[in-house]
Amino acid sequence: MQSVIEIRERMEMPRVSVILTSYNHAKYLREAIDSVLNQSYSDFELIILDDISTDDSWELIDGYSDTRIKAIRSRSNGEINLLTNQVVADIAEGEYIAIHHSDDVWELDKLSKQVACLDRNPGVGAVFTDASAIGENGVLLSDSSNPYFHIFNQFDRPRHEWLRFYFLRNWALCDPSALIRKSCFMECGSYKAWFWQINDFDLWVRLLLRHDIRVLPERLVRFRVRENEANRSGNRRDSRVRSTYEYFKLLENYRDIPSFVDVCAIFPEAQKYDRGTQTDLLFALGLTALEVLTLPFAKLFALDLLREAISDPIRSAAIKSAYGFGIKDLVRLTGEHDVFSLEEVAELRHGVVARDQRILEIHDALTECEAQIVNLTKGEAERDELILSLDSQLSECAARVEILTQELSERDRSILAVRRDIAARNDPERQKIPDKS
Repeated sequence: MQSVIEIRERMEMPRVSVILTSYNHAKYLREAIDSVLNQSYSDFELIILDDISTDDSWELIDGYSDTRIKAIRSRSNGEINLLTNQVVADIAEGEYIAIHHSDDVWELDKLSKQVACLDRNPGVGAVFTDASAIGENGVLLSDSSNPYFHIFNQFDRPRHEWLRFYFLRNWALCDPSALIRKSCFMECGSYKAWFWQINDFDLWVRLLLRHDIRVLPERLVRFRVRENEANRSGNRRDSRVRSTYEYFKLLENYRDIPSFVDVCAIFPEAQKYDRGTQTDLLFALGLTALEVLTLPFAKLFALDLLREAISDPIRSAAIKSAYGFGIKDLVRLTGEHDVFSLEEVAELRHGVVARDQRILEIHDALTECEAQIVNLTKGEAERDELILSLDSQLSECAARVEILTQELSERDRSILAVRRDIAARNDPERQKIPDKS
C-alpha cells in the first residue's frame, strides 16, 4: 500500500514531460518554446536539451524564468540522442513523453487532445497528429509539389499495416507530433545514438512491434521546412546516402516479430510458408522479404536471413524437410538478386559508353555537315560573284545594243534619204517641170 508521501509526490509529478531538442535555431526557438508554455493543457514539464548551439540559443533559453522549464546542455555536439535517452530514463517525470524541436511550432490544444486520446485508449502506445508545413517565415507552404506538403496527412492503420508501411521504406509520422507513454519508450529501447537521419522511424518500428498507435487527423503541429534543404531530413547527398544505410539497419528490427501470426499479419504473402509446428519464422520472413522488397540493397537483409537459417545444421535439416530448400537454392538466389546493383551499374556504364560513342559519331557527322555547309557557302559566294559579273556584262551588252540600235536607226534614215534623192533624179516627170524661181 502506498504511503501518503508517495501519493503526494505522485500527485505533484507532471503527467507530461516535453523534451525539446535545440541546435542553432535561435531565430525560431522562442516561438517553439512559447507554443509549449501556452498550451491549453498545463500539467507538463518542459525539458530543453541544447546540443551546444553556437548562436544565441542558450542565452535565449537561459532567459526564461518559468519554473516548468529544465534546461540542459550536451557535453559535446552530436550526442543529442544519447542525452534524450538519459533524460527520459533519469530526469523526465511525466507518464507521457512529448517530442518537440526548436524550429517547429505546436498548436495550443495539441497536448490536451493527445493526452485525452491516450487516456481513453490504455492499449495505445503513442499518438501522433497531422502537421502543417511552414516555410522559414512561418507562412504555410502553398506549393503542393513539395514533399512535406502532404506527407504527414496519414490515416489510422493497424500496427501491422504500419510495420509493412515502414518495411517498404515509406516515411510519414511527424516526429514533433509524437506523444508516447514513457513505459513504452523505455520498453522499446529509446533512440539509437548512431541513427541520425531516421532515428525516429527506427523507434516507431520498435514501438509498433509491441503496441498500437493512433494518428489524430488534425494539424496540431507546424513543421518548418528550411530553405536550401537545411532540415536534417533535407534532400541532400549526405542525408540520402546516410538514410539508405540507416534504412538497411532499420530492417533488422523485423527479426523481433514475435510470432508467425504477426508475420502473416504484416505480410499476407507469408501464408504459403506456413508449415505448422515446422514453420521457421525467420526463414519464412526471408523468403517473403525477397518478394515484397523492391530496393536491391534491402534484399540483402532477406538473403542474410536465409543464409543464417541454412548455416545452422539443425535449422537447415528442418527447413530441407519442411520447405525442400537447401544450399543450392540459396546459391541460386544469391546469383539472381544483385543486392549491390553491380550489374545495374555495369549496364549503366555500358550504356554511358555507348551513348558517348553515339555522341562522338553524331559530332563527327555534324563536323562533316559543317564542312559541307562551308563548301556550299563558299560555292554560293562564288556563284553570287559570277552572277554579279554576268549581270555587269549583261548591262554593258544592253548599253552596247542600245548604241548599235541608235546607229542603225541613223544609218537607215541616211539610206532612206539617199534612196529618195536617187528616185527623184531618175523621175522624168520631175525633170520637165521648170523651176519657178
